[in-house]
Amino acid sequence: MKRFGHLLGVIFIMFWGLAPFYWMVVTALRDKAHTFDTTPWPTHVTLDNFRDALSTTKGNDFLGAMVNSLLISAATTAIAVAVGVFTAYALARMDFRGKGVVTGIILAASMFPGIALVTPLFQMFGDLGWIGTYRAMIIPNISFALPLTVYTLLSFFRQLPWELEEAALVDGATKGQAFRKILLPLAAPALFTTAIIAFITTWNEFMLARQLSTTATEPVTVAIARFSGPSAFEYPYAATMAAGALVTIPLIIMVLIFQQRIVAGLTAGGVKG
Repeated sequence: MKRFGHLLGVIFIMFWGLAPFYWMVVTALRDKAHTFDTTPWPTHVTLDNFRDALSTTKGNDFLGAMVNSLLISAATTAIAVAVGVFTAYALARMDFRGKGVVTGIILAASMFPGIALVTPLFQMFGDLGWIGTYRAMIIPNISFALPLTVYTLLSFFRQLPWELEEAALVDGATKGQAFRKILLPLAAPALFTTAIIAFITTWNEFMLARQLSTTATEPVTVAIARFSGPSAFEYPYAATMAAGALVTIPLIIMVLIFQQRIVAGLTAGGVKG
């Protein structure tokens, strides 16, 4: 009976998470004249909506926006993880004055509302001439992704036994060598998980990108928001759903491929032996 209850819970969670995506795909595959059809399975199937989403006749460059999102997300993830791993190691393994203050500042930064940053960032990047550049979107995204990477890796490094590092030091390794050759390989699952979460978070960012990008550097979230219909009074719901499916499918495939590493990273250090 208990196992049956767990199964029902898993089914409910799967339905809750996948139902919106399923309906998005169904709408994307449906002819525009039947966009608001409530039939729960694909009807009047067509690929015209995907062609509309990929078309550049109305000034949209969806594929170019996909490339922009990939560049911005990859750069943000690489920098955030590279800085975060050293920060998390220092906070977990070293004693220094003000460590609690630093940890508190990182936590406060993760809680700061992004909407409050739009105006000052727009003013600052405007003065620097950075509006419409990749720098204007990568730097703010790092500030959002870095607290996430630090806290994820901090909890993992705290669970690693000190004896591993001490044994390496006794064998003649320096602290840098012990970190690089002993702790970093053990932290690979957590690094992998953190990188994927930071990548997806950056990929989905819209608010700052909408204000700081131009048509040449806009990510997919902004490109989709700029989709226009045949007239000013008709919104292209079907094409928007098709674009959303195209953007979401690569992320789903990536998570499915690397799900074992993700689970390993999220559960690492969760059990003490």
